[in-house]
Amino acid sequence: MNHAAGDVEIEDLKDCVGRDGFARVSATATRELVSALALADWATYAATWNDLAQDAYMADGGRYRRRRFAAFEVAPGAFARLPHQPHFQSLDYNRLNGGVERWFEPVTSAIADHPLTRCIMDLALEVFGGLSPEPAFPWRAEFHQFRIEARAGEEAQPTPEGVHRDGVDWVIVMLVARENVAAGVTSIFNPAGASLGAFTLTQPLDAVFIDDNRVFHGVTAIEPVDPNKPAYRDVLVVTFRKSL
Repeated sequence: MNHAAGDVEIEDLKDCVGRDGFARVSATATRELVSALALADWATYAATWNDLAQDAYMADGGRYRRRRFAAFEVAPGAFARLPHQPHFQSLDYNRLNGGVERWFEPVTSAIADHPLTRCIMDLALEVFGGLSPEPAFPWRAEFHQFRIEARAGEEAQPTPEGVHRDGVDWVIVMLVARENVAAGVTSIFNPAGASLGAFTLTQPLDAVFIDDNRVFHGVTAIEPVDPNKPAYRDVLVVTFRKSL
């Protein structure tokens, strides 16, 4: 069974990802895995998701996604933001929005330099680096702030490209907020299409660590519980590629 308990240790996380290709981590466990100092102003960190720009590259015509983006060079003990640049995925990995350079608004310096951002990067390097023979640092990390807004009569897709791989080596998806929405079920599949697990990230800091070379993932559409109130799902997605 994949880990979701609150007593997950680094070695548990490595074992899970190594065995299953992914590891589900509860909010309680995330709090144990990152420093209390990094989470001290979580409310301020999470509130920055209220200031994301409209994603203007949605080939399905949807206006339900907001985001910011940044790229970093990371290694154990080293962390540097790269000059602002476009996000690019080939059509092999993103059949909907791939094949073009997508210029998103940059992640603010307050978030890029925040202790929690650094802590998440360090945790990923410890977990994923321990699963990579000769990990050959530095790695390229791409940091995405996403908000998916749900409205009555419009399909709001957290993964509009469907079940997919991101075309990287490793992925972390962490829930930041979930307000007045139903569904949004995360599913993991092997390359043959067999289900390896399905679960819903419901609490801020609930997360999933993914080996992108081994498994596919997707999230079902969300819908408002009360169509007369704001409804959204905020997540942080950080991807890692072993070669710059």
